Amino acid sequence: MEADPIDEKTLCRRTELPKEAVDAALEALREQYSLPEHGIELLMLGGGYMFAPKKQLWERLKGHYGRKNDNRLSRAALETLSIIAYSQPITRGEIETLRGVAADNMIRLLMDRKLIDEAGKKDAPGKPMQYKTTKDFLKLFRLASIADLPKLDEQDRERFALNG
Repeated sequence: MEADPIDEKTLCRRTELPKEAVDAALEALREQYSLPEHGIELLMLGGGYMFAPKKQLWERLKGHYGRKNDNRLSRAALETLSIIAYSQPITRGEIETLRGVAADNMIRLLMDRKLIDEAGKKDAPGKPMQYKTTKDFLKLFRLASIADLPKLDEQDRERFALNG
């Protein structure tokens, strides 16, 4: 069983079926597993497809897999992750400007959890490293892409904007 989403190209290659047949099969699976008697659903996460417990069952099921608190993030880590998600690519200095506190420990934690990764160096003095979210981030928050993040209101957009 796959633990990571599988993209459509890989599904076509592994099944030796044309894209149209894979699309039809995915749609049939999505319809079948959307019925109330099924506890799992087919999701598109991070550019690929995977089966996962239905959202309403997740809280009840996650304790059975020995990971109750493993994925918990502190408020500071979530704040840092939010800044990166909405402002990516972004440097440590830019994160610190937005948060108002040092971000080294939060960046290290988020990288250890594979929720963020390096996105290359910024073309600016000192060539600081930039950060971006990962497929694991999309998977954790059940997002097909970064475009699926909740839209920000005007006040929050201003909070995540870098002035200069």
